[in-house]
Amino acid sequence: MMATLSVEHLDVTQLTTTDVAELAVRLEKDDYVNAFEGLNDWHLLRKIAFQRPELVEPYLHLLDMEAFDEA
Repeated sequence: MMATLSVEHLDVTQLTTTDVAELAVRLEKDDYVNAFEGLNDWHLLRKIAFQRPELVEPYLHLLDMEAFDEA
């Protein structure tokens, strides 16, 4: 199982679909020792979404990101 990782030190290119699925399960359960662990996982999923969106596609509902019109 992938432990809670520091967002700054993670090489997103090395993550697998299994890693992201485990992250998503943790976020869905929302059973963290403290709020910072959950926030760290959320930021990690967000980082993955920007760098490897294909891995996060099934879990976009966890990010609650809206498209912004920058026109």
